[in-house]
Amino acid sequence: MRLEGKTAIITGASRGIGRAIAIRFAQEGANLALIYASNDEAMRNVCNEVSQYGVKVESYKCDVSNYEEVSQTVKSVNETFGEVDILVNNAGVVRDGVAFSIKEEDFDLVVDTSLKGAFHMIKACYYGFIRRRYGKIINISSVSGIYGNAGQSNYSSAKAGLIGLTKSIAKELGVRNICCNAVAPGIIDTDMTSNISYDEKRLEAISLRRIGKPEDVANAVLFLASSESDYITGEVLKVDGNLAM
Repeated sequence: MRLEGKTAIITGASRGIGRAIAIRFAQEGANLALIYASNDEAMRNVCNEVSQYGVKVESYKCDVSNYEEVSQTVKSVNETFGEVDILVNNAGVVRDGVAFSIKEEDFDLVVDTSLKGAFHMIKACYYGFIRRRYGKIINISSVSGIYGNAGQSNYSSAKAGLIGLTKSIAKELGVRNICCNAVAPGIIDTDMTSNISYDEKRLEAISLRRIGKPEDVANAVLFLASSESDYITGEVLKVDGNLAM
């Protein structure tokens, strides 16, 4: 029970990687404040799944790109759970296309959700972490943010920005015993990739010859959220089967 007695906020928790992280954290004893954008039914299902592990769980509908909503949500979390120990910034959207075809509102949506949303969450939790002189912040980036990806100039920019944010916050808060790291998944089997087929030739680019599972990412996030990573901060952990070496 590596997270027993801890409270974690997870954004984008209603499906995919966020759902897998919530389940993995619950298995290790963490109480959960799960943040989602719109899918009420999916969020109820996740809450039912994690509650079987005997942990406290509450869900909060929140637009992470709106700081006022984020601030109020974190205030509600603190009133319900007390101080927050772990923050996982997983919320994200995709609006892929070649740069010429991407609309300004689609560029803004992707950056505001993934990058600005993470900044808003960190800002809202900031003084709580400082008061306790403890905290684990994990930002879900992407290998697209390290190496870029054609047709994803908005997504790659947002995920690269998350890496810069991670390193800056790590330097800013390290003196207070607060760790901030990023996880950079490769191709993971989620709703976002469900419309893409991966034949043997395409899988050859991945050394492990398979696409990843959300649980692969969740296990890496668990490590960074636990005491086993107390001397690791400012790092980017790739979970990509060696896709982007």
